[in-house]
Amino acid sequence: MAYYVLLSNFTDQGIKSIKDTQKRAEAFKAMASKNGIKVHTLLWTLGQHDVVAIAEADDDIAATALALSIASLGNIRTQTLRAFDAADMAKIMAKMA
Repeated sequence: MAYYVLLSNFTDQGIKSIKDTQKRAEAFKAMASKNGIKVHTLLWTLGQHDVVAIAEADDDIAATALALSIASLGNIRTQTLRAFDAADMAKIMAKMA
């Protein structure tokens, strides 16, 4: 399983219906779970991004499909970052020349 950080910003549509944001977050978690993706954390934030999620998926294809699925609903725009834990980083360092 691989880790992903999803950085999200509300669209005009999303901010107009901001009172539904918690319902949409639960729907996101359910959608992720249905596709074998575990959402570890979902946080609303101040600053450059409105919502940050940390998820674990089988691969980039699954993570990208989830990000595109939620973005296609029109409430947020996302940026997905592939993340590495300490064990992954140790493997990467071991392969360095």
